[in-house]
Amino acid sequence: MLIGRRPTLRRAALTAGAVSSLLLLAGVASAQVVGQPTPGGLGLPTTVTEVGAETQFFYNVVLLPIISFIGLFVLGLLVYVGWRFNENANPVPSKLTHHTGLEIAWTLVPVLILVFIAIPSFRLLAHQMEIPEPKVTIKVTGNQWYWSYAYPEDQGGGFAFDQFMKPDSDIKPENGDVRLLSVDNEAVVPVGEVVKLQVVASDVIHSFTIPAFTIRVDAVPGRLNETWFKAEKEGLFYGQCSKICGKDHAFMPAAIRVVSKEKYAEWLVEAKKKFAKADDGRVRVAAEPGVR
Repeated sequence: MLIGRRPTLRRAALTAGAVSSLLLLAGVASAQVVGQPTPGGLGLPTTVTEVGAETQFFYNVVLLPIISFIGLFVLGLLVYVGWRFNENANPVPSKLTHHTGLEIAWTLVPVLILVFIAIPSFRLLAHQMEIPEPKVTIKVTGNQWYWSYAYPEDQGGGFAFDQFMKPDSDIKPENGDVRLLSVDNEAVVPVGEVVKLQVVASDVIHSFTIPAFTIRVDAVPGRLNETWFKAEKEGLFYGQCSKICGKDHAFMPAAIRVVSKEKYAEWLVEAKKKFAKADDGRVRVAAEPGVR
């Protein structure tokens, strides 16, 4: 009876494995809104940087198939062992306690898998951490609960400003505003140029994250961390603080607009006038949001 059921169980296991793989990979092809979360979206967000494309390739082509196979393989083993070696099928249990070949295999195979993963992983990590010569450098400071941006004078800047989330009363969907993400002052960078971010915090630990750029760096008081990106597409890209930093942690978005080099030069001129130097070197143009 058990022998006759084996082909049926095998076909069922193969079908379940195929369906599971399709579900895991479904998010790769799902439509995404570039630069912001997509309602009902699946998979990784659309990226606009070379490092982001490498990261998603590493995940989708290297990691996802490996972890999917391991998960299905272990599930298959559990099902097979539960079916083949239950008490009814084996009233007399085996006395086997050691198997040298099996122990070598289950030690060596995971090591080989990790070595296989490590090779592209280290290459990607080096690409993320080695910052090319930047065209634009911006100092980003995390505060409770807003971001501050400072553009250096030797790169056409010489000004700083704070970035607060727009309260619900100021949200205008017809203008493209997004609740909990739109801000009063967008940071601006040129397209196709290396931008270095120097990130620090003034109070507690924050985390500056822009998913479309595939960047995430902790903002730590007394420590200057650095990261970089090179956006290949113009647009407005949102992020948020990714560390639980206090009661308004959920209302601390970040927004960076990528524009052409010509528009960036124009923005620098306008920003110098808009963010005229105050007593503390920066201007605040919005109060911290109250009840939302």
